[in-house]
Amino acid sequence: MLTIEANGARIPALGLGTWELRGRTCARIVEQALTLGYRHIDTAQVYENEQEVGEGLRASHVRRSEVFLTTKVWTTHFAPHDLERSTKESLVRLRVSEVDLLLLHWPNPHVPLTETLGALAHAKTLGLARHVGVSNFTVALLDEAVAASPEPLVCNQVEYHPYLDQTKVREACSQHGIAMVAYSPIAKGKIKNDPTLTRIGQAHGKSPAQICLRWLVQQNVVAIPRTSKIERLSENLDIFDFELSEQDMADIFAMGSPEGRMTNFAFAPKWD
Repeated sequence: MLTIEANGARIPALGLGTWELRGRTCARIVEQALTLGYRHIDTAQVYENEQEVGEGLRASHVRRSEVFLTTKVWTTHFAPHDLERSTKESLVRLRVSEVDLLLLHWPNPHVPLTETLGALAHAKTLGLARHVGVSNFTVALLDEAVAASPEPLVCNQVEYHPYLDQTKVREACSQHGIAMVAYSPIAKGKIKNDPTLTRIGQAHGKSPAQICLRWLVQQNVVAIPRTSKIERLSENLDIFDFELSEQDMADIFAMGSPEGRMTNFAFAPKWD
């Protein structure tokens, strides 16, 4: 598996997102993904499935040291003592001694960022997480976070797919030497019948989803597609045996616009 390196972290370029996966289905998908060769699993406190992710991890019999496991702290736990306590609770649910990556899930303007980043760094110092990072941060917030964080940040996890132009955020990540991790990398399935992706896919003998994922990986962006279907797991993994041409890449970049965003909550920051 190809890995993306950032500030000492080696993040597998393709992972499994688990948002909206629940109960037995979640545990089964995680177990199956790891059996198939995935080595990167992404969850969060707010997904309410950390326990099932942990069950899937144990059921797979893949060594814990081989799996890059990410969870995210929800915004209501950003006060320093709360962040530490909630992280420990996440580890109890996952039944692991540490996560590989601990992220702030969304910016929270109601708690000073320096305080939250201090607490995040402290969680790393305590050995609760091997690496720390942020999610859904804009360029300005990322600049602020990198300057204020006592520990190096390794990633910014954001929505990114062919319909959403994220050039500014991508360049900011690159400038800071941190990885960009793409959630909703296949635009929640919207790409399924896209004419451009279908055409490029036919030329390579690949599906539109595989073209999307390959496009991200070729930008050195980590992709974490979510699926609840076992057969999709194999398909999403099968993107390392071909390469998109410069023209392919350019054609896909041309599909993006700032209006292509699909995940936007009232509490979201003012996007770039």
